[in-house]
Amino acid sequence: QVRLVESGGGLVQPGGSLRLSCAASGHIFSNNVMGWYRQAPGKERELVATLTDGGHPNYADSVKGRFTISRDNAENTVYLQMNSLKPEDTAVYVCTLNQIWRDYWGRGTQVTVSS
Repeated sequence: QVRLVESGGGLVQPGGSLRLSCAASGHIFSNNVMGWYRQAPGKERELVATLTDGGHPNYADSVKGRFTISRDNAENTVYLQMNSLKPEDTAVYVCTLNQIWRDYWGRGTQVTVSS
C-alpha cells in the first residue's frame, strides 16, 4: 500500500554536502514517522534521523550538528540535508515510514564520501 522512492545519493568529497529525498505514495495516515537508516558493509544498520508529521525530530549522535531532516507533508516527502560529510558516512541510506505499528522501507540510495 505504501511505496518509498529515494533519490539524491552519489559521490562527494569529504567536507561536502548532499541532499537526499524520499517520496512516499499510497495511503499515508496522520501521526506517522518518516526517517532514514543507513548501512555500511560489515556494520549494523543505524538509525540516522526521524521526523514526525508534527515536526518532532530525532538524530543519531554521529550526525547531530551536520545532518538536518525535514519533510513536506503535503507531498509526503522527507529530506535529509547532509553537510560536512566524512568518509565514515559512506553507506546505503534507506528511507522509512512508520504508521499503524508497521514499518515500510525504500530500496536505498548509495552515498560515498571519498577524496
